[in-house]
Amino acid sequence: MNLLRFVSVKLTLLLVLGILLGRYFQPDIILPVTFTGLFLMLLGFLFYKNNRTTSCITYRSNAVLFGILVALVTISIGMLAVSSTSPKNKPGHYSHKDVTGSHLWKIKIHEVLKASAFSDRYIAKVLTLENEKASGRLLLSFALDTAAGKLHVDDEIIVYTELSVINPPLNPYQFDYQNYLEGLGITNQIRLQGNDFFTVKRPDATLYGMAAKFRNQIITNLKKADFGKEELGIIQALLLGQRNDISADTYDNYKNAGAVHILAVSGLHIGIILLLLQLLLRPLERLPKGKTLKLILIVAMLWGFALLAGLSASVVRAVTMFSFVAYALYLNRPSSTFNILALSMFFILLIIHPMLIFQVGFQMSYAAVFAIVWMYPLLQRLWNPKNKIVRYFWQLLSVSIAAQLGVLPISLFYFHQFPGLFFISNLLIVPGLGMILGMGILVIFLALLNGLPDILVTAYDTLIRWMNTSIGWVAQQEAFVFQNISFDATQLVLAYSILICAVLFFSKPNFKKALTLSIAVIGFQLWLFGTSYQTRQKEALFLAHQTRNSILIHQTGKQLFVTAQNAQRLNQLTTDYQIAERISSITHLPLNAAYQWRDENLVIIDSLGVYPKENIHSDYVLLTGSPKLNLERLIDSIHPKKIIADGSNYRSYIERWKSTCQERNLPFHFTGDKGAYYFNPIN
Repeated sequence: MNLLRFVSVKLTLLLVLGILLGRYFQPDIILPVTFTGLFLMLLGFLFYKNNRTTSCITYRSNAVLFGILVALVTISIGMLAVSSTSPKNKPGHYSHKDVTGSHLWKIKIHEVLKASAFSDRYIAKVLTLENEKASGRLLLSFALDTAAGKLHVDDEIIVYTELSVINPPLNPYQFDYQNYLEGLGITNQIRLQGNDFFTVKRPDATLYGMAAKFRNQIITNLKKADFGKEELGIIQALLLGQRNDISADTYDNYKNAGAVHILAVSGLHIGIILLLLQLLLRPLERLPKGKTLKLILIVAMLWGFALLAGLSASVVRAVTMFSFVAYALYLNRPSSTFNILALSMFFILLIIHPMLIFQVGFQMSYAAVFAIVWMYPLLQRLWNPKNKIVRYFWQLLSVSIAAQLGVLPISLFYFHQFPGLFFISNLLIVPGLGMILGMGILVIFLALLNGLPDILVTAYDTLIRWMNTSIGWVAQQEAFVFQNISFDATQLVLAYSILICAVLFFSKPNFKKALTLSIAVIGFQLWLFGTSYQTRQKEALFLAHQTRNSILIHQTGKQLFVTAQNAQRLNQLTTDYQIAERISSITHLPLNAAYQWRDENLVIIDSLGVYPKENIHSDYVLLTGSPKLNLERLIDSIHPKKIIADGSNYRSYIERWKSTCQERNLPFHFTGDKGAYYFNPIN
């Protein structure tokens, strides 16, 4: 099936292109406004001219020009949508005011984030700055060891404090949380200690706040029942979108078994609920206008479930998408499914938020659904067993294969792993997921009425425990969990090119499609050879940042030599680097007192503060472990060209050393501020 024959698919792709251009070029809003207005006027003029012409040749040439202008308008609208969300283009945004130093802020909690290892975190909206109306979003955090109580959605607080920037990653190839939050329109944060804020009494209620309170009430009632701790955590994730109470081991089991999507209220859950509602409400079709009534009820119930799940971003996105799917089913035209899916994406990106295109959940949801709709019929044509039971499980397997193929490149790009037994997990869980969700909704309804019978609690608890056990068994087959797979952005694009070309070829084989598929495969292989060659030629030495540790990393081709004081804490840091640089082996070495890097000397001074006293030359001095020394005397003794300090030093020492280097006009690099330091020849 040629997807590009659908106008909605073309427009959606053009809108995505405009969003990408707006995101990476970040033009001032006047530019996309001007282009959008200009192209719209040209379209109007061409439409008027086309209605007055009678020439067939002129009509055809105008039709081509009309198509080009529509494409340009759509791209401009995509750029405009991104520009309109940028803080610099919002007149009331707090960033347009002087925010240096401490100020009086009034902020409203918009979303409660999962707590990190060190702090409770929230996304907050700015209401006022110095008692003047302002807008914008901030990251708010409290240290876990403070006396501050938990905040909830819609809580409003008044605080006198200063903003701080959200730092970029300090080590190469770490997750860029700064860039992620910037995509959500968040560039600053407020860090609070203790109860140094005032809580506003009777704050204004919002729909998000009411949904969160409703969900919290459900959780409170569920905790009164006799559910197991792990089972209750899974129930909250399955039905309410709350994964905070799932243990790390259980989450890892679902991830390694290829079933982590079950723990997020997203497209799979909403799709199953849609099918259940389609089945339960089918008798309504016998009534006059029954199909229309059925559609209205289904959409209303889907949005009711979204309210139940707290109106989180993933739930709103999924319900919006499947509301359009419900309309496609109402029309009962198979070809309309692609149109409706494309229109739902167009609507979400244009109306809800254009930056959703950069979120992993959005990408995986649409990739999975498009793959199922496009590839499932092809898989069914390959084999159509006569036995009903075999056919049923083959259909389930076909859906699972299509979905996994659709999200595989994205999964490899972001998570660098592939669960080889995903089909077993899905065959074990998906057939019963409808019953699990249906029973769960009944459990929640009865819990709200304080009428949850013990027999239902026991039955549902046992069902969830069985699901956890099954997933745990699959996850234990470690030989089928392929991890640490290097996969970059170019491979992502090439992999989808191969996938699309393969589907087109197997749908209707011909020489042209076979040639295109071959070119895509060869391009993927050439990229692998090229990156492998570049890795073999590369050599680098850098000092990484980690609190209470000193880490030197030396890459020579595909080998990595890691020198650290505490090698036990290096797992994630070295794994990220190994995946990104396609490293084949890692060797751990003890930390020495001095090193030779090309034609330069590196002297390391640890907590003992011992260094050569004679008048020698050193290019670099690395301070570790907070040595008690006179830095000026050290500078006069060994004449370094640069002083470097890592994360193993006290902050008070860092500030003192930084001041001394500024007075001596000597370069100073602290990895906690400037990130990892790469050693290069000093000219």
